[in-house]
Amino acid sequence: MNNKLLRVGTIYLPVTNVERSADWYESKLGAVVTYKDKDKAIINLADISFFLVKSAPEQNANFYDIYGDERFSLTFEVNGLKALETIYHDFHEKGVTIGVIENRGHIGRNFVFYDPDGNKFDVWSELSPSYKGRN
Repeated sequence: MNNKLLRVGTIYLPVTNVERSADWYESKLGAVVTYKDKDKAIINLADISFFLVKSAPEQNANFYDIYGDERFSLTFEVNGLKALETIYHDFHEKGVTIGVIENRGHIGRNFVFYDPDGNKFDVWSELSPSYKGRN
């Protein structure tokens, strides 16, 4: 028996309005809503289940580093710079709050985006080698 963690199955995100957030993730990011009630919604996005959980207005999934900079806790990957630029322009056209495409000094490029509750996410232009090998 192999006793190790195999994958991330579910990520929980705080939201103030479950209905609005589920609709936003579906219409802006292409998520599939599989369950919804007044306190939570389950969406599938990027091969992961996300639980959108009704939370207090001041809650979000971001954190601050030692220098006081707000950080995201999740990076989505796309397959190459062209894919990154395409999704960046798609998000812009859909009215998603986005940052600029950045060179952070490592391979590829990134940009950040926010959901309606201020949850901050990153998008990176490089697929992880283990994932790229599966496709």
